[in-house]
Amino acid sequence: MEAVEREHEKIWASSRKTGTIDATQNIIDQLRRARESIQNDPASAQVTLAKLQAPVKASFDDMTGSLKTTRGGQNNYQKALDKLFRDKPLPSSEIDALTQHSNLINRAVYLHLLREGLFDVASRLQDEASQRADQQRDRQQANGLDVSTEHPLGLDQGLPEDMLHKFQVMHHILDELRSHHNLQPAMDWAEMNSEELQARGSNLGFELCRLQYARLLLDGRHDGVLSMDSIMHALQYAQAAFRPFQRQYSHEIYELMGAVAYFSNLDESPYHARLNTTSAWNDVALSFTREFCALLELSADSPLYIAATAGAIALPPILKVQAIMKTKRAEWTSQGELQVETPLPPTYQYHSIFVCPVSKEQSTDQNPPMMMPCGHVVCQDSLTRLSKGSKFKCPYCPTESSPAQATRIIL
Repeated sequence: MEAVEREHEKIWASSRKTGTIDATQNIIDQLRRARESIQNDPASAQVTLAKLQAPVKASFDDMTGSLKTTRGGQNNYQKALDKLFRDKPLPSSEIDALTQHSNLINRAVYLHLLREGLFDVASRLQDEASQRADQQRDRQQANGLDVSTEHPLGLDQGLPEDMLHKFQVMHHILDELRSHHNLQPAMDWAEMNSEELQARGSNLGFELCRLQYARLLLDGRHDGVLSMDSIMHALQYAQAAFRPFQRQYSHEIYELMGAVAYFSNLDESPYHARLNTTSAWNDVALSFTREFCALLELSADSPLYIAATAGAIALPPILKVQAIMKTKRAEWTSQGELQVETPLPPTYQYHSIFVCPVSKEQSTDQNPPMMMPCGHVVCQDSLTRLSKGSKFKCPYCPTESSPAQATRIIL
């Protein structure tokens, strides 16, 4: 990795020192002066052009030499990358669980493109997937087979058809937050969805109001001292904006109000951290993205990105174990398990083990955890024994339910 970093620094330094731009500008200036000279004295055109030949050729030579240096650095950089990331065959399996579910792959790619704001590419993918689906239905119908009714992007699985428009709205609000520090679109969205956010226990609405209060308060600061106009403006805003959050965030609001008393030395006050907006804009943008996706019943991070990143991290140890087993002529016989524990970061580790509180047994794919309407969870086998095919009483509360009302959960 050190060789790659070294070559990267070299090519970065050479690209910043390249004389290509200067040589190009020099040629443009020479041609411009020659044109003005010929316009002023048309009779001197032949002499002017003859004098222009040598300096233009010299500038082109400088440009070519600079490009050669840059290209040489790129070649060395490429060699270092090839040496570090050698081409190795990826581990394969005879059974690919997603081969027969191309709509799920299209769905993951489509949602990833929407999350990244690549709406033109997402629309093109949707059009091409729909065309292929129509062609497949025509072939199935011509052959007398059952016609598939699945959406080509899997949008029939709980996702609204106007997903493109919803993510366009999200990226517009994010652009206003990050590029223009404009909180109003995000606050309008939070107010429009206040009931859903409150049901989730979200603090997005308060964080937006807190940042707006801090912005109004600090906008009029000069030499570390708050102006009285900005203080009055911020207090008037706080009186109306913080009222819905007074019961839940009373301590934070008192500290925000107390910061005004230190108008002359706010940086040295104990409330400076409450009004620090250095990372607040990025934090609010991330919080907004998380809540927006949650209301769409989507994860905050792209599943495709997580899967690709986790796969890239897991591949080296798997390839190494595979090479060792090939040398020893051994085979991995356990299905559904990785050959070696993968060193994934904590954010990519999902704990999926559940021990049934009734049977004290660990859940499996054949005996998954099931959540009853009351919110308590037991394993499938325990649910079957408790219900005996009819209504039963939850072992932890007086709620009665039937097995059909239980929902399988994935931790």
